Parts: sequence; structure tokens; C-alpha cells
Amino acid sequence: MIPYELDAWAWQESWDRQQEAYLPDREHRIGTMLDAVDATVDHDSPRLLDLAGGTGSISLRALARFPRAQVTLVDLDPVLLAIAEASLGDRATIVTADLNAADWAAALPHQGYDAILTATALHWIDGPRLAALYTELHGLLRPGGLFANADHMPDEGLPTLTARLTAREETRRTARYTAGAVLSWPAWWAHVAADPVLAPLAEKRRQIYPGGHSSDWLPPAAWHLDALRAAGFTETGLLWRGGADAVVAALR
Repeated sequence: MIPYELDAWAWQESWDRQQEAYLPDREHRIGTMLDAVDATVDHDSPRLLDLAGGTGSISLRALARFPRAQVTLVDLDPVLLAIAEASLGDRATIVTADLNAADWAAALPHQGYDAILTATALHWIDGPRLAALYTELHGLLRPGGLFANADHMPDEGLPTLTARLTAREETRRTARYTAGAVLSWPAWWAHVAADPVLAPLAEKRRQIYPGGHSSDWLPPAAWHLDALRAAGFTETGLLWRGGADAVVAALR
């Protein structure tokens, strides 16, 4: 259990602000995925898997939209999982598992999910493993179930515009960091390391990721759609795009 001293909502707000510095339209992309869930589920208690769910950003918004949802959140990061557990309580099942391990799904409480959602997380996984993961996710969904992945997925047909949009976003983000409007990624983790509750978990995190996360692997959306079709999904397509980011969706 997480000690009561952890103010989960303060940390959720801090995480949201830090993430929104990278993703100003973060709420829109998550909302778009939840709209797709609403369109593909014909009951009010969808079974949802929040994949690489971190602090529970998707889970919390899904439960606000679908209060009777059966939510499972899976992640490996002990700091983010601690915040998720403290925030979600008994409203979700929290699972610790490494998506790079082929047997990760054995830790899940059930299969037959109505939807599997993930955001800004799978770019830590390399191409061959991600292609295999897509096949594993296909097997975890019920027939007709939805998978949606929101991430950095540049449009390969617009390399010049994408580079300029990315540089523009970086300039604006740096200005906000300089003015103290939001915390940068390193600064946020520095606050974690200074927190008496989270600091021991931050040390555990360093042991899990001794060299930090692997480098980002950012293929275009077309790669994801090809991999999803190869994994057996019957329909695949682009659900949303904003600059160099996109949401790909697929139906089993």
C-alpha cells in the first residue's frame, strides 16, 4: 500500500502540467480515443486495458466518462505506478509488468478487453518487439474490440513541415521552462527524488532503468498501420493527427 503522506492529486496535477508542455492537445487526443471506445461498446461497463498507463491519466479520464468501466492499468515504472495506485484506489486493477517481456500478459487479471488504449508510451519499445506486442494485443481483445495508440508518428510525406512544427514547439516549450510556467522532464523527476515517499521508488526505478529508457523509436503512422494489419486486425486507420503526433486505431 502507498503511504497516506503521498498527495496523489497534487502529483497528478504536476504530471499533467509537465506532460502538457510536450503535448498541448493531450486532452483532445485522449478524448478522441474515449470517443472511439464509446462508439464501439454497446454497454456502460467496458473492460479497458490502460497499456503503459503510468500515473493513470487515461484510466482516470475513462472512469470519468464510464464510471462502471472495468479498468486494468499495466506499467513497470514504480514511481508512476505509486501515483496511479494512490489516485485510482480500488477503481482499477494495477498490474506491474514489463512489455518487453514476451510473457507480460500472464500478469493480467483477464482477457477479452473491449478496448486497449495507450498514449505517448510505446516509443520506448523497438520495432521488432512492438510488432510482436501488437500481435499479443490482438489476442487480448474481444472480437470487434478496439486498440488505439497515441504517440509521436510523423507524416513521412511532410518532412520539412514536420521539422518546422517540431522546432516551433521546442522553442515555445523552452520559453515556458525558462519562465517557470511548467516543469521540464528532468525537473519533474528532480522533484520526485526530493519527495520522502517517492524517493525510494525513484531509486528502484533507477535500478530498473540503469541507463534510462532506450532511445525513442518514432516510425511514421504508416509503419504502425502495416504492423497492426500484419498482427491480424481487420480494420486499421488514422483516428487523429496533430502536427507530428497521431492516434492510430484498429479493430480486431
